[in-house]
Amino acid sequence: MDQDRLSACADLLMTTSPNVLVYTAIDGWRRQMVQHGHELMGAALELADRTRRDIEQQIDGIEVLDDELLGVQASHDLDRLQIMMDVSATGTSGYQAGDWLREYCQVDMGMTDHRRILATMSFADGADTAGRLLHALSLWRKAAADFERPPRVELPTPAELELETVASPRDAFFGPVEKVPAEQAAGRISAEQLTPYPPGIPAVVPGELINEAVLDYLRTGVEAGMNVPDAADPQLRTVRVTA
Repeated sequence: MDQDRLSACADLLMTTSPNVLVYTAIDGWRRQMVQHGHELMGAALELADRTRRDIEQQIDGIEVLDDELLGVQASHDLDRLQIMMDVSATGTSGYQAGDWLREYCQVDMGMTDHRRILATMSFADGADTAGRLLHALSLWRKAAADFERPPRVELPTPAELELETVASPRDAFFGPVEKVPAEQAAGRISAEQLTPYPPGIPAVVPGELINEAVLDYLRTGVEAGMNVPDAADPQLRTVRVTA
């Protein structure tokens, strides 16, 4: 990388002065919410609730998750603008549903995993976008009958997810490392961070002793469509461990 060119590019964008455009946008947003916030958010919440009911009533096999998410571990309340849908009863995965909706309906989900999809709404949505979501889900539901059965994701127990730290993250990350085939990584000390997204919480961090259960979870997850963006090998055919 040309360091002088990088510095010149940064100088085009950086300044020690306040960014007036950003401050103006923030102030305009604050003013809008003071004057119209209750109206905007109230309409958005009503639309989201109506959309939630329409999905459950019109799309067979989809369960919209609500109060069952509360009271589990740290859950206290729900963001009612988020519509979390369990699609496992359809025999397909959330990864398959999300990919199909993006490719054939140009509808992006806020999140997908092995059994769920998440639609994120805001006050920018209206009956038109809510209707588009509902229509896309109905088209996906018809197409899903021809999907291949999704690969099974081997989910570890909470206890198996609690890996043992046997070296400091600094020593493991910056020390001598090697890549080993994933099937040989169990029992080795990780030299990299492995974060399945969603939920975006590391399953493995440098310095932890990798176990078979977490390794199976990540590898079967990748085969099913899981994204592990920070892995040196995103396909998890190899894993970086301390030498």
